[in-house]
Amino acid sequence: MRPLPWLAACLALAAPRVAAGAADSAAPADVLAVMQRTADWQLSHPSAHAPTDWTQGAGDAGMMALAGISGDGKYREAMLAAGRASGWKTGPRLFDADDHCVGQTYAELYLLYRDKGMIGPLRDKFDAILAKPPPDGNLEMAGREGPARENWAWCDALFMGPPAWMRLYAATGDGRYLDFAVRNWWHTTDYLYDRDEHLFFRDSSYFQRREANGRKVFWSRGNGWVIAGLVRVLQSLPTNHPDRPRFENLFRDMAARILSCQQADGLWRSSLLDPASYPLKETSGSGFFTYGLAWGVNQGILDRAAFEPAVQRAWRALAGCVDAQGRLTHVQPIGADPKKFREDSTEVYGIGAFLLAGSEVYRMAVLESGRNLAVTVSNEAGFSRECETVELHSADLPPNFRDVSHAAVMDGTSSRIIDSQAYASQPGRAADTLLFQVDLAPGEKRTYLIPAAAAPAARPPPIVKTFARQVPERVNDMAWESDRIAHRMYQLDLIRVEGTISSGIDVWSKRTRGLIVDRFYASRDYHNDHGEGLDDYHVSRSRGCGGLGIWDGRKLHVSLNFRSARVVTTGPVRSEFELTYDAWDAGGRRVSELKRISIDAGSNMSRAESVFTSDDPSPLQVGVGIALRPNGGAIRREAGEGWMSYWQPADRDRGSIGCAVVFPSGGIGEFTSENATLQKPTPAQLTTPDSEGLPAVSNLLAIVQALPGRPLVYWLGAGWSRSGDFPDGKSWEAYVSRFNERLHSPLRVTWDGE
Repeated sequence: MRPLPWLAACLALAAPRVAAGAADSAAPADVLAVMQRTADWQLSHPSAHAPTDWTQGAGDAGMMALAGISGDGKYREAMLAAGRASGWKTGPRLFDADDHCVGQTYAELYLLYRDKGMIGPLRDKFDAILAKPPPDGNLEMAGREGPARENWAWCDALFMGPPAWMRLYAATGDGRYLDFAVRNWWHTTDYLYDRDEHLFFRDSSYFQRREANGRKVFWSRGNGWVIAGLVRVLQSLPTNHPDRPRFENLFRDMAARILSCQQADGLWRSSLLDPASYPLKETSGSGFFTYGLAWGVNQGILDRAAFEPAVQRAWRALAGCVDAQGRLTHVQPIGADPKKFREDSTEVYGIGAFLLAGSEVYRMAVLESGRNLAVTVSNEAGFSRECETVELHSADLPPNFRDVSHAAVMDGTSSRIIDSQAYASQPGRAADTLLFQVDLAPGEKRTYLIPAAAAPAARPPPIVKTFARQVPERVNDMAWESDRIAHRMYQLDLIRVEGTISSGIDVWSKRTRGLIVDRFYASRDYHNDHGEGLDDYHVSRSRGCGGLGIWDGRKLHVSLNFRSARVVTTGPVRSEFELTYDAWDAGGRRVSELKRISIDAGSNMSRAESVFTSDDPSPLQVGVGIALRPNGGAIRREAGEGWMSYWQPADRDRGSIGCAVVFPSGGIGEFTSENATLQKPTPAQLTTPDSEGLPAVSNLLAIVQALPGRPLVYWLGAGWSRSGDFPDGKSWEAYVSRFNERLHSPLRVTWDGE
């Protein structure tokens, strides 16, 4: 803990400088406009450095911050294109932190798209380091190269390395990356941090150097790298991590000292303690400082009254260094004499710092434009949550926030606008449901913000990960998908056209995170895998993957195909629809069904809600089934936990499909099967290359009770061995088991400090 008198003295020293001429904060649209103009200049004047160089990594970090708030998707597309062009590889050196920097962007893109290819090479590199770390922790720098380069021996490395490791931890949940980052951060800090001056030496070669005024040498950009690195570590560090208070204390100490070094024009000079010897404006270090201080204010870590005027002053000065074309000037070049450089000099890392600063100034402006709703999401379980959907209902929210139709959701630790979705749960109503998704570590809670209705005006184009539509060009199928799996069900017209009678649920296997339903239907060649997946699941008259019927104790009575469909909502976070089924003879009583199905982004499981209508009000025994295939497979039944799964035997060279059914309230009365062969496979069905998968030989059934007029809720889902998610049946069973745990340990959601 820092001594309070020292902090008070620093703030008092800074106050006269930052208060003079302080003006109102910038409007969100003005901040965004200058950021975009600067980014556009950079995109049209590409850096001469290698795309995996640290300079580009810093620039990309800023570009990603802009992509998170801009309504123009070209910034995110530019980062995707850069990653693809480099094969998602980092710099060539294994240990050097500079060559880890660009991995921050890869991991951030992964967290948006969940495409494992984006972090594959980064993970391979970091796993190699963990398997055989540098030979020792020597941090003594005899020169700019040597053994110390294999460790984080220079303060700039704290921006280059740890945030990449922390973001890979956030992407994978692998605690080894987190532990490595935290342990080595403090190893470097204990060596380079001056506890008297509350600043970082560039490296050990600066310990004894002095400026012309006799003060120690602390570079502006070097300390800018550190405070920006602190921000980017804290963004990914779990809020309940035991070292978080230590990181925040270091952040406060540095911030107070940096504030005291701000100059009258709002910027910082290349040397923090001898600015008179370095009279030139310098925007790269100033950009990182502005980013750090603004982030601290926005997070409530720094006192707003003391620090916000300095942030606004710094931002105006930085924006004033952007010329009419969008070129950011006054960037100190690499390795140049910090006392002498061209005023119009620019570099991609300086633009990265500027964009990072702008993103937090933008957040500050948005949050000051009106009242905001703070939504706190808590994971009280002992396991991580990935792509977990938060569902808010307008009737439960404070009056000023009940109109969710235009609501935006801002990430709790950055300015990024999260993909969200508002929709009406019933026809003819206003939007009454708001969705967004979160990732949380075990026991962690995070806060997200819904800004006042008027802001933010710009939103990034959503990444659409779910889709549902009725398909008139294929006899009115109802098809739906997430970024993980796809399904379809059949309408009555298919009986007339093909003779196919089935209320079972079909599976389309995917090996892409993109949406495939429209492309598959357009090609009509979906029984062959052309790189994105295929339909190799034969549903026919079986229950397929989660279809149902009425069980009379000996036989399952099933409906015909659905009569009508209505899409409730489609993407980006959730797709939902309703199906109606004509009444059928269910063993002596007439039963009809209204079925509502939804699927969320990041999930292999669909939620099904069936409401049955019958003249007889007595309970129904419902059999929910999974089709079994020839040659066995792995079956698992968990009556107490309320789920069952089946991992099919491999079908030729097309891998294996797993299916599961989960009942959130338990209540499985028994498991049984229809032993009669549904359709005997012919030799052609076993060998024809473009034929569908093997036919079902029986249905595995979970028998549950339902009352007419009351919803029966269950979940159904599928996975594929070639998706990259489920290499074998054990991994599929583990997924289903954890999904069941998630249902029984829901997130806790509160707002406004409730």
